[in-house]
Amino acid sequence: MIRADNLHKAFKTKSGTVKAVDGVHFDAPDGQITGLLGPNGAGKTTTLRMLYTLMTPDAGKVEVDGIDAAVDPTAVRRALGVLPDARGVYKRLTARENIAYFGELHGMPAELIAQRTKALSTALDMDEILDRQTEGFSQGQRTKTAIARALVHDPRNVILDEPTNGLDVMTTRAMRGFLQQLRNEGRCVIFSSHIMQEVAALCDRIVIIAKGQVVAAGSADELRARFGESNLEDAFVKAIGSDEGLHA
Repeated sequence: MIRADNLHKAFKTKSGTVKAVDGVHFDAPDGQITGLLGPNGAGKTTTLRMLYTLMTPDAGKVEVDGIDAAVDPTAVRRALGVLPDARGVYKRLTARENIAYFGELHGMPAELIAQRTKALSTALDMDEILDRQTEGFSQGQRTKTAIARALVHDPRNVILDEPTNGLDVMTTRAMRGFLQQLRNEGRCVIFSSHIMQEVAALCDRIVIIAKGQVVAAGSADELRARFGESNLEDAFVKAIGSDEGLHA
C-alpha cells in the first residue's frame, strides 16, 4: 500500500515561488489499480516523484507498506517498482543485460535474476527481443525493457507513469493485460495516463489532481455520477474546472 499524506512541494523561480503540490492526500491499496489524472502542470509528476523518493516533500509524508520514506528511503525503494516519465535504457546492453544490471543493483543472485527475467519476458512478450542490443528498439520495446528491469526484484508496489504513451494498439493491449495481472497478484499499482478510456477500463479508483491538490477521487462510475456526466472525460473537465471539484 502507498500513502500520500498531505504532501507539499514548492519550487523557487526567477518570478517567485511556485507551489507544485499543495496538500495532496490519497491512499493506493493493495490489489487495486489507482489511476492518477491531471492536466499538464497540475503537480501529478511532482507527486509521483515524491512517492518514489526522487524528490523530498517540503511537508507531509510518504508511506509504502507502512514504511516512512523520510525515515528509511532505502527500504521504500526496495518495496517499489517504478517506470518514471524518463525511461531511457542502456543502448549498448541487450534487454536481458539491462534487466540483470538492475537485479544486481538490488543485490539479487544470478539464479533469481534469471528466473525473474524469464517470467517477465513471458508476461511482457519479450522473448524475441531479450537478447538484442537495445539501440534501435522501438518505443514499445524500450518501455517493455524499462518495466521489466523495474520489476525484476518482484516489488509489491508498482508506480507506472504513462506506460502506454506512444505504444501501438497491440502493444497497448498487451500492456493493459500485464497491469491487470499485477493487480490480480495483489500488488498495489499506481497508474498515470492521459487516455481516459484506458483509465476508465483499468482503474479501480481514480484520483484527479489540479492546481497541486486532489479535486476529486472515486471509481469511474462514482466520478461520472458525481459530476452528472456519461463519460469520464467530461467528468474530469468538470472536476478540474468547477467550484465543486476545486473544493472536494
